[in-house]
Amino acid sequence: MYLPRQFVAPPERLAAFLALPRLAELVTRSSAGLTASSLPLLYEPREGAPGSFVGHLARANAQWSDLADDEALVIIGGPDAYVSPIEYPSRLATGEVVPTWNYLSVQGHGRLVVHDDPAWTRALVTRLTDLAEAPRSERWAVADAPADYIDAQLQAIVGFEVLLDRLEGNWKLSQNRRPEDRRGVLDAFAAGDPREREVAEEMRWNG
Repeated sequence: MYLPRQFVAPPERLAAFLALPRLAELVTRSSAGLTASSLPLLYEPREGAPGSFVGHLARANAQWSDLADDEALVIIGGPDAYVSPIEYPSRLATGEVVPTWNYLSVQGHGRLVVHDDPAWTRALVTRLTDLAEAPRSERWAVADAPADYIDAQLQAIVGFEVLLDRLEGNWKLSQNRRPEDRRGVLDAFAAGDPREREVAEEMRWNG
């Protein structure tokens, strides 16, 4: 990941971002070259180490079985928004401004380990479901479905974890701009659409 020093994610914001399940891209190398799948992942922190991502793939998806090696890349995108030069007060003085994009992005590099084990995947999907349902006033649980139905569904998936040796977060939030320009972007995003307001919230946390 290209990661200028000023854009390194604050550890507390990276932890908060990864506390809930996130849709991710799992990238591995197959016999035919690079392959990727979009799927929800859970992050598991570990003391003194980058931690791991856990998830599951459809058994019919050859990504889990056709592995040229065990190297894996996880990519997670956060909120993002276009930044217009119009929001920079400094443009009036110099005119030396160009458009850009503010965004959050996480990448994890590590080793893929497959868990073709119904008990492992049951525990994973139960935890994944409970976390995803937690914000809802009315919640569904894996145990609400017939046991034989869940057993059949578990046979159709394969679990995995990516044991990370590197985890990076890029919080590109106008930190490289003058304070007045940064304030201009923040004010515009705070009054903007839902995606822009998400970016504005991260800009506030990032100072």
